[in-house]
Amino acid sequence: MNIAIIVAAGSGTRFGSTMPKQFLEILGKPLLIHTLERFENCAAIDEIVLVLPLEEIENFKQTIVKFNLKKIAKTIAGGNTRAESVLNGLNSAESETIDIIAVHDGARPLVSTEEITRTIEKARETGAACLVAAVTDTIKEIADGKVVGTIDRAKLRRALTPQCFRYEILKRAFAENEIGETVTDECFLVEKLGGEIAAVEGSAKNIKITTLEDFILAESLLRQLEIENV
Repeated sequence: MNIAIIVAAGSGTRFGSTMPKQFLEILGKPLLIHTLERFENCAAIDEIVLVLPLEEIENFKQTIVKFNLKKIAKTIAGGNTRAESVLNGLNSAESETIDIIAVHDGARPLVSTEEITRTIEKARETGAACLVAAVTDTIKEIADGKVVGTIDRAKLRRALTPQCFRYEILKRAFAENEIGETVTDECFLVEKLGGEIAAVEGSAKNIKITTLEDFILAESLLRQLEIENV
């Protein structure tokens, strides 16, 4: 069985809204619903564990019913950090039945079902896989306010989600590492174990909505997808 842990427990303070960004509507439905529908419609995903702020769980259960999401097996409360929220989701899963865990940011509604599937398949083959996208800007190294070098961007990739792992690998990564504020993704924990992580090339459209500008861009991209699918 392949389980998706969708992490949407953040308060969205950087977004500047009174409501957490994952619950704001884009094209008539909450941002988070757009994300969940990608996993609902992906044949490679069997169940979804949804991680939310504690105070939002009861209200969002009604939204789940409204949009007829059948794969959500559990809705649980997040922690104080992203890593704690992922760990809560991981601990809630039934270990005996799990093959692959796919961890995804709730604020990434533009991931495709094909990207999810390819990343899961690579993790099944190698143990761990990270969806990535190319870095298109020239990257400079800065010291004391001055440019001291240019980094070869051909060797760089932006880490996207989902990040997928064999269950036992991700469990060990959390068990053997500290999970403080510096842990920004699960691959970091697996890297610290010395494990290899396969890179799966994905689309630059798979943005994480952090700012109002991101929200406006995501709305435009989602509208385009709707037009293409008519």
